[in-house]
Amino acid sequence: MNSIAPNLTAIVGELVGACLIAHGGSLLNLAKQPGSTVQILGAEKALFRALKTKHATPKYGLIYHKSLIGQAAPKFKGKMSRSLAAKAALAIRCDALGDGQDNSLGLENRAKLEARLRVLEGREPRSKCMIKTERMVQAD
Repeated sequence: MNSIAPNLTAIVGELVGACLIAHGGSLLNLAKQPGSTVQILGAEKALFRALKTKHATPKYGLIYHKSLIGQAAPKFKGKMSRSLAAKAALAIRCDALGDGQDNSLGLENRAKLEARLRVLEGREPRSKCMIKTERMVQAD
């Protein structure tokens, strides 16, 4: 996984990254999908059942097994899932379409996600730098 998708591996890990690529068909097919699709990848059955019965759609699929979402409080799991899926989609596109084989983007985005989790849970006071980072994350 480190040779095929180093940025994705840095964000979600080897096992979850491999499952995402398997569900997407290939790394290039997965790169064509938006972050919202990456978020619910693996929960297709629940998605279609929810659409059919007009209930709430699932918040997460395969990325639920990532430790960042598991660490979050229950009321923040949806937000963290959305943020993680957005960053994972960027990492997938960088791995599939980029020519570099380093994981610097993945490590940087993982640090931003961990900081966002700390801010959401109130463990760390918000600084001006953190507010600027949050605005950049929301713009993504």
